[in-house]
Amino acid sequence: MQLPEKFVLRMVEELGEEQGHKLCAALMTEPSTSVRMNPYKISQCSWDGRQIGWSSDGYTLHLRPSFTLDPLFHGGAYYVQEASSQFAGYVMQYALGGVEKSRGRKILDMCAAPGGKSTHYASIVGEEGLVVANEINRSRCAVLADNARKWGLGNMIVTCNDSSRYCAMEGVFDAVAVDAPCSGEGMFRKLDEAREQWSEANVNMCAERQWEILQNAFEALSPGGVLLYSTCTFNRSEDEGVVERMMEAMGEELESVPKIEVDPSWGVVCGEVGCFQTFRFFPHNLAGEGMFMAVAKRCGEPNAKQKLPKVKRQIILPVDRKSQDELSRWAKCPEQMRFFVAGETIYGCRAEYYQVLESLSSALSVVYSGVAMGQIFKGKLKPDASLAFYVGLAQDVVPNCEVGLDDALKFLRKQDLDAAMFEDGINLVKYDALPLGFVKRVGNRVNNMYPNSLRILK
Repeated sequence: MQLPEKFVLRMVEELGEEQGHKLCAALMTEPSTSVRMNPYKISQCSWDGRQIGWSSDGYTLHLRPSFTLDPLFHGGAYYVQEASSQFAGYVMQYALGGVEKSRGRKILDMCAAPGGKSTHYASIVGEEGLVVANEINRSRCAVLADNARKWGLGNMIVTCNDSSRYCAMEGVFDAVAVDAPCSGEGMFRKLDEAREQWSEANVNMCAERQWEILQNAFEALSPGGVLLYSTCTFNRSEDEGVVERMMEAMGEELESVPKIEVDPSWGVVCGEVGCFQTFRFFPHNLAGEGMFMAVAKRCGEPNAKQKLPKVKRQIILPVDRKSQDELSRWAKCPEQMRFFVAGETIYGCRAEYYQVLESLSSALSVVYSGVAMGQIFKGKLKPDASLAFYVGLAQDVVPNCEVGLDDALKFLRKQDLDAAMFEDGINLVKYDALPLGFVKRVGNRVNNMYPNSLRILK
């Protein structure tokens, strides 16, 4: 499928004839495949590939494997994330002050689905940090929640709201990321529909929507906090144009972050718009798709006092003491957690972020938070499937069953399993030492507790 003619003309005009035509030629080639490992679950990449220069956990693969038939993928050991997109994690960590200073921070990812950047931020801030991942589209938000569960750090809150609802969270977050909905020019060689849906009218519409989201996001940013804006498109209207509007409107409240180092061999095109450092990714310069990123920070010193909305209705409730004791058995560090009931399910989260969650739940639509523990029947926990993915699970609380590839795929397809492999009661199923989920053996029958919504259909 050919590129839209007006897009080609626009790129030649904006980039010059030589670079414009090189970009368009690259967009007619096959895309690369990249993954980012979960450092809390796996230490290295087992495929033939090379490490991405700006991502310590990222690899570009020489061949695309069948991720669907890899149990490690379903267990959250890695995320299939485009290489250019992983640069957002590099910028975020650098702007927050490095590896150690990034840990424990609060990040709002305003346009988060399907979750590549959000789970990357979750790794950066660590289990003691917090990532609030918001997505306005409910079906995309469900995918985001599934990816948060599988990543398993228990440090994410997934919400489904318009960006304007976050204006009430004034100055709460140490960093706000806006990976804004865009015309998707950077996805032209991956998605035919991106080419089909492209138009100059859509470019202009996206630019207005991006500007609105960016303004709303800024309200939630703490003084001294990092603002990261990104798109997966090439045109200036949605990229530098939106950042220029931000400078015109909020320039007196913004300042530069320390200069972010970029190795010239990476092929990233660096620039500036006022106090924003900008980064452009062109597939004719590097092994990645099209991206644009810009970063600056809000002026002022961080304020320790959070301006959270008052809790107007009690959506989450603490568990009773007996339930607390039972739930504590299932966590490695129960003293660091708060357990609470939302709907019919019991959840757990880091104690220091319970207040944030309580406020968010009262004011916004929260889809998933922390880790879903499950339900208690007759004093015993029936674990939620999400608990198996949680890196803070006390795995020795139930028998562990290590299975081979064939049985792992049977489990993930919810097919029949041999009861002789398991002990009576709840068992934790593992593949290559990575937890995949739970089964319950009752006599010669095995109840597969893997969610229907996640099972392999292939």
